[in-house]
This record gives sequence, C-alpha cells and structure tokens, in this order.
Amino acid sequence: MPLIDSHSHLADPAFDPDRAAVLARARAAGVEVVVCVADTVPASERCLDLAASHPAATEAAPRLAATAGLHPHHASAFGDAAAAALARLLDDPRVVAVGETGLDYHYDRSPRERQREAFVWQLAEAARRGKPVVVHSRDADDDTARLLLDAPAGLTGVLHCFSAGRPVLEAALARGLCVSWSGMITFRRWDLAWALAEVPDERLLVETDAPYLAPVPHRGQRNEPAYVAATAARLAELRGMAPERLAELTAANARRLFRLGTL
Repeated sequence: MPLIDSHSHLADPAFDPDRAAVLARARAAGVEVVVCVADTVPASERCLDLAASHPAATEAAPRLAATAGLHPHHASAFGDAAAAALARLLDDPRVVAVGETGLDYHYDRSPRERQREAFVWQLAEAARRGKPVVVHSRDADDDTARLLLDAPAGLTGVLHCFSAGRPVLEAALARGLCVSWSGMITFRRWDLAWALAEVPDERLLVETDAPYLAPVPHRGQRNEPAYVAATAARLAELRGMAPERLAELTAANARRLFRLGTL
C-alpha cells in the first residue's frame, strides 16, 4: 500500500539521534516518499541535504523531497538576505515546494505585518516558479483567505494540517489548492467533518506534521512518518473508502502536486 507523507519536519533536531531508524520504520510501513518541510532558511538547507542523500526509495528508506520557506513564527527574519537565500534554494529542482509559509495569529511570534509580507512574497515566488506553496493558517482566516485570493495567477499548493475556517477552505478550493489532513483527524474532539466533506477526492493529501500531532494510537509520542499509515486509515474510514484506495489516491495527488514523477 503506497503512502506519501506530504508534510514532515524530518530535518528537525528531534530526529537527529535516530533519523535512519525513523526512515527505516517509514519504509516498512509502506511510505515511499516523505516531503521534508522547512520553516527557516537553515532548515531549508537541511531539508535539501536530506533530499540529496535520499533521491529514490530503497529498502531502507523512502525517497525524500525538500521544501524551502519561512514559517510565520519566523517571519521576523524575513528581509533581503532571507529572500535571496530562499530564492537560491528554490532554484534547486530537488526543492519541490515553497514553504511552510502562511499566517499564525494564535501565537503571534512575529509581527502580523511581517507575517503578511513574508507570506505574500512566498506566494508570488510559488506562482512565478510553478512550484506549489505549503500554507499554514491559524486564527488568521480572513487575511489568509484574502491573500490566497489575491495571489498571482498560476498558484498551486496545499493547506497543510487543515484546522481553519470556511473562508480559508473556500479560498483555497477556489484557487485549486489541495487540503492535507494530519493526525488531528484521529483525535476524539476533532470537529472538522464539514470541511472534509467539501474537499474533492483529487484534492486530498495526508501528512504527519512530524514530530508534532502524532495520531491515535501514538498520541503523546514523537510523531514520525511511519505513523502516516494510522492517519490514512482514519481518513479512509471518514471518506468511506478502502484504505488501499485512499493510499493510492493521496499518493497520486501528492505526486501530481509536487511533480514527483512515477515511483
């Protein structure tokens, strides 16, 4: 059963002690590709290094693909130097997407104006380069929706770990973005069935957001790419389809969105 973890922070220091073992467990669980998502310029560089070291799936590890971007938590670091560094990284074909970017007004770890500035720049870069954008949105529905709708033509991308409101979902679907679901869909108090029902099959993705948000029955542990299988199984149940079909569907969607080619 082929699986693609469309969003994992595999370059995070949480994996430094045992990354090879984490990758081996992912491969044993049927994961063929992990998209290593960055949140800072240094993390973007580490993601690219990982992608370079794992260009194809083997018996011991999945293929790794990289993103390059600046998370809203770190938008204070955005400026000419960060933009130049990200642009250089985005030139590399092993970098398959822009982000993680977006808006986070829940924690407000960067000024909101700086968040919007960094988000707009990354949206424009994604559209200009023909690479998808990976969007984070928390407690920023109106601005996220507005900036998605105002983004340049040709934008593709994904709302990762969807937990926003209707304005964000409608804007994303209007722009042709995919919607990715994390281990939160296994939580007892998850209440976004209304949103899942509105996402067509061809826009569905599945992710871990590792090392965060481990799904049941691993909740409370460090999340890792192998656990995408539990999230996919729950997503299949919610969609009323066989787990094998859900895995094939989401893998095909991820290959198309990130231009991963055939496996």
